[in-house]
Amino acid sequence: MTLARVPEELSARVPAEQRGPGLDRDDVRLLVSRGTAVSHHVFREPPGLLRAGDLLVVNTSATLAAAVDGYAGHARVVVHFSTRGDDGRWAVELRDPDGRGTTRARAGGMGRRALPSAGGGGRTGAPRGTEVRLPGGARLALEEPLSTRGERLWWARVSGAEVPDVLREHGRAIRYAYTERDQPLSAYQTVFALPSGDGAGSAEMPSAARPFTARLVAELVSRGVQFAPVTLHTGVASAEAHEPPYPERFSVPEPSARLVNAARAGGGRVVAVGTTAVRAVESAAGADGIVRARAGWTDLVVTAERGVRVVDGLLTGLHDPAASHLLMLEAVAGRVAIHRGYEAAADGRYLWHEFGDVHLLLP
Repeated sequence: MTLARVPEELSARVPAEQRGPGLDRDDVRLLVSRGTAVSHHVFREPPGLLRAGDLLVVNTSATLAAAVDGYAGHARVVVHFSTRGDDGRWAVELRDPDGRGTTRARAGGMGRRALPSAGGGGRTGAPRGTEVRLPGGARLALEEPLSTRGERLWWARVSGAEVPDVLREHGRAIRYAYTERDQPLSAYQTVFALPSGDGAGSAEMPSAARPFTARLVAELVSRGVQFAPVTLHTGVASAEAHEPPYPERFSVPEPSARLVNAARAGGGRVVAVGTTAVRAVESAAGADGIVRARAGWTDLVVTAERGVRVVDGLLTGLHDPAASHLLMLEAVAGRVAIHRGYEAAADGRYLWHEFGDVHLLLP
């Protein structure tokens, strides 16, 4: 990877449809890698890049208004609600507000200032028992780290209100400093998003699918391209450099499993739309390469060493050079192809992050 970090001028600061009159979501650029060969397109061109018999695996998880302001003692914090647990708790990340979204983790000693503990003293280590006052009289208490790998995310219990109600009434979409301003939640929903009856969803948008429009989906279907819906509720993406993903809830329904198996048997290409779709469908694939209906939690980390069992191609955004997602891209296309693709993206001034351009990896 030639980029040590993403230059500020290559960050997509607003959605594509806000960059000029007459533009829509599919007016982003599309870099296509076939091995080490690259070509440049606009996103509305995929009907010419995909063929009858190909199958797109798409994530139907809806994006939550997962950022909520609160107070820990007298200090203002922003709570990022990441993942709903089976026991009613939520995995959360506490962040420092900076007027441009949030950029600094505050919990677990990663921030510079200590959070007040339940006993009233400040400490920078594990802030077990830290209480945060939320709008509407709700309170959040940190109980234990989500993982032994670090203390960025904590399991927390909320009292005084139901979390889905807090998010609906007081939340907003998570954003980071590279974006220009807050956007309505609708800007973070994909055309495939389906609301969950239990209030679960994604802390951050499964953004690879954002450029799809209803018109483009209809055109692809008319050309014989099929869609297999899966669900993976993705957590917060503000991971530290090289930090692997945390466990996430997923579901691969029986009809989608059948579609994947039929496409592979018939010689079609299985193209995952986003790294979340890869993680879901590969979590449901056996060592024999057969996908079976499955739901629950997945801690699968797809690397070049592990490889992929069912995915032939991947449509994805452009990731930070230190992101663990790049290991998954290498599993699909190989390290040399990814290196060449990212060189072409940087040279071509492609835009990064959730409102940016996209990269299609094909066999």
